[in-house]
Amino acid sequence: MTISKDMPISEIVRKYPQTVKVFLQHGLMCIGCAAARFENLEQGATAHGIDVEGLVKDLNAAVEDKNGNQ
Repeated sequence: MTISKDMPISEIVRKYPQTVKVFLQHGLMCIGCAAARFENLEQGATAHGIDVEGLVKDLNAAVEDKNGNQ
């Protein structure tokens, strides 16, 4: 697993820009906000009522997809 729920949101987006689409699909629109700099994935997902386990699964699928299809 490449992405974990304790990783900072900003780090995920910086390292894996293909994950932006997944964040938006899950309704986590704050990927560019100030909180994304210090919140980890679990904190951000919980604050927005998003299933963190499902989000982690989909983010990792996007990273593993070599063709960028999600």
